[in-house]
Amino acid sequence: MKYLFDMISKKSSKLATVTYSTSFSLGIRFFSRRFHDPIYAIYGFVRFADEIVDSFHGFDKGKLLARFKSDTLLAIEEKISLNPILNNFQWVVNEYNIEWNLIEKFLHSMEMDLQDITYDQPTYETYILGSAEVVGLMCLRVFCERDAQKYNELKDSAMSLGSAFQKINFLRDLKADYKELGRSYFPGVDLSKFNEETKKKIEEDIEIDFAAGLEGIKKLPKGARFGVYMAYVYFHELFLKIRRTHSNKIMQERIRIPDYTKYLLLFTSYIRHQLNMI
Repeated sequence: MKYLFDMISKKSSKLATVTYSTSFSLGIRFFSRRFHDPIYAIYGFVRFADEIVDSFHGFDKGKLLARFKSDTLLAIEEKISLNPILNNFQWVVNEYNIEWNLIEKFLHSMEMDLQDITYDQPTYETYILGSAEVVGLMCLRVFCERDAQKYNELKDSAMSLGSAFQKINFLRDLKADYKELGRSYFPGVDLSKFNEETKKKIEEDIEIDFAAGLEGIKKLPKGARFGVYMAYVYFHELFLKIRRTHSNKIMQERIRIPDYTKYLLLFTSYIRHQLNMI
């Protein structure tokens, strides 16, 4: 009765998604049902790897991440794992032909978080590619359902959208990353002197990524479009709030979107989507 184990694996990925990210799990609800389990599988995998490097203090993170990587490769090759999260992830990888190259780039960025790196432009771009852009490409593989032409058409936009989301996360989590984890991702930026001019340059870069990402959303298959658009709307609202917030305050607290605002965004976004106004 392996189907019972596979069912438990799918439920484990969904539980990880719902527990760790209310915003992301809300967006998944608006995908066609056939996309729910695959996207939960991807997020569950990504979330667990991220937890290793961000939360498992007092443990050998490098050793744990290396084991996670080898277990992931083995799961994909053998098409099974006793780790429910990895068992579900190998299913989506094999089902939708997600390249190991994308997974390896993601895990490399997680490895970078364990190193004391002073980021320059090349390492900054490498980190964003692995931590965000390739995750967008994994999801795009699912949305395109083996349509290689559609995937190649939307690939650049998906990467831009992932890049925008990650850079916003960097700004939102500036205090925690810098003061608690000792990380500073923005190249050439001294966070001890973070100011309005520096913040504006980062925001201008994000606006370029957002514009490219939105063009791709408009061309997504119908069953995926509204869910991805909801993620775009949420992050764009977060971006606007960050842009209105002074650089000093960014370094002091984590900027959030209240739940009532999220539901208002959901309502207005649904209307715009139904009227083909995106």
